[in-house]
Amino acid sequence: MHAHRTLLLVGLGVLLFLTGLSSPAAAQGYFDQYAIENILARQADNLNDLPEVYYEYAVLDDPSGNSVVARDRFYQRIGEGSSETGRKRSQLVELLNRQTVENTPLGDTLVVPTEFGLDFRAYSPFPRYYPEAHRIKKLFVIHKTVQAFAAYEYGRLARWGIVNTGNPDSTATPTGRFNFNWKEKKRVSTMSPPGEEWTMRWVFNFHAARGIHIHQYSMPTGGPTSHGCVRLVDADAEWIYDWAEPWQTTKGHMGPSSGRGRLIEPGTMVLVVGDDPEGSPRPFEYRAQYPVLKRVELPSSPYDVPAGTNQQEMWDRLREQRASR
Repeated sequence: MHAHRTLLLVGLGVLLFLTGLSSPAAAQGYFDQYAIENILARQADNLNDLPEVYYEYAVLDDPSGNSVVARDRFYQRIGEGSSETGRKRSQLVELLNRQTVENTPLGDTLVVPTEFGLDFRAYSPFPRYYPEAHRIKKLFVIHKTVQAFAAYEYGRLARWGIVNTGNPDSTATPTGRFNFNWKEKKRVSTMSPPGEEWTMRWVFNFHAARGIHIHQYSMPTGGPTSHGCVRLVDADAEWIYDWAEPWQTTKGHMGPSSGRGRLIEPGTMVLVVGDDPEGSPRPFEYRAQYPVLKRVELPSSPYDVPAGTNQQEMWDRLREQRASR
């Protein structure tokens, strides 16, 4: 960690944070999904080459109390003197904090990484390797506590990103082990109110009986908020749509309508784990001198997660039968 940057970013901010006069940002906002595509698309050649990232506190402050000036001061801090560079870097800060700078109240604290411009996996709360899944071609994990997903290939982290799961007070996203079923590029939600269409893109179902999918939609910065489905940033939703595998049937049909034929093979395994957070997710542990990214602990084995549907129980029986032959 660079000492001069730490002093610059922390300074008064940590003093206020520790005395209770400032707190981690928590105001509501929405992500500009298309502005962050470049951040999510960065890929290093070798996962092992990604450095360890550390984090620092930064306070949105201005002696005159002007929020516009405070934001510009913040951009200059993280942009090493350049407001333009800082605005670009702030998109990563917003993703990591689940909070937009625009909606951060004056005096609130944001967490910033010590390094920018890296493969997004360098900032992941998920382990870069999941040894217990090394025999599984593709595995998709939704973690409700951190409101994030991880995609693994033979136990190697291929991508991660933020999500919004279902509102726990009314339509919580079910936990358990599932498989991706059918998919559609564009679909109108059955929850749409009369006279209005809620259009979802890059839809991939993992609970056919309840009609629960992952899909692209507006992404609020807060916690669980959907009607049970899992919202994704557009770039992530499209990537998963192309990456994951749907179920196989005798008719090769991947849609939700009847007449699809007999099921032959399940799609990519999906794990929904963790508990719903109270309010917005809290990605960091706020220590006295610096914040620490909270690391996700995955199940000892993907198969330790209970089957989430009768269909999944059927696939389990078939898997066990094949293993015993």
